[in-house]
Amino acid sequence: MTTTTTTTPRLAGLRDALADAATMAGRSLRLASRDLDAMITATAVPVMILLMFTFVFGGAMAMDIDYIQYATPGIILLCAGFGAASTAVAVEQDMSGGMVDRLRSLPTRPWTVLFGHVAAALAKNLVTTGVVFGVAVAIGFRPSAGVLGWLGAVGLLTLFVAAIAWVAAFFGVIARTPDAAAAVSFVVMFLPYVSSAFVPVDTLPTWLRGFAQHQPVTPVIETVRGLLVPGTPGAVVGDQLGSTALVAIAWCVGIGAVFAAAATVAFRRRR
Repeated sequence: MTTTTTTTPRLAGLRDALADAATMAGRSLRLASRDLDAMITATAVPVMILLMFTFVFGGAMAMDIDYIQYATPGIILLCAGFGAASTAVAVEQDMSGGMVDRLRSLPTRPWTVLFGHVAAALAKNLVTTGVVFGVAVAIGFRPSAGVLGWLGAVGLLTLFVAAIAWVAAFFGVIARTPDAAAAVSFVVMFLPYVSSAFVPVDTLPTWLRGFAQHQPVTPVIETVRGLLVPGTPGAVVGDQLGSTALVAIAWCVGIGAVFAAAATVAFRRRR
């Protein structure tokens, strides 16, 4: 009897929290579906970068394979950067527009608005990533992964997008203007350029090589490349693939956990 009286309120609270989170996620998805400009930009810019690197710069890359095989995994990760900008702006608008203040007066959990924005960002980024991937296949990208390789690549990309979404949510909470919130995209977009996304790390200057090797984007890209197109330059294989994948997962989980906690604390402190 004691177990029933102590457990039931907890289960009811958890059920209510999940219901609030689902409601906020649905709201964020509806808002995102109405913002066609942001969706088009988040899809068109990575596609343009893909076409530019493939047809303009690809011929200058001294590789034994088509450059698109090498560059596509990195360009796919760029999609997360463009999605992060809209997520940060959406969170900032809720914080400064009075939405969160109204939620505080209701019997609901205001923090679930952050979860809603992260869930919407995850869905939007997966859609834009799918479009970019489809264009890459249309112009010559030929992945050779098996079922497990595809599952691993999609899972890691999803984990990476979720981590970046929490980074964007944090900056959206602490920013005071939409322009300041959107600035997070420049940081996220910069990291793939200083990694193994477009050129092998060992071709970079010595003073830059250390940063490129030990920043979070590089192991994610190399793992995805190793899973989708094994055998290409920069694709890790065998035991090295497993260790690189663990590093990539650790980076994504660590970044997501740190910024989710930071966003929650900042959310509670801001009025």
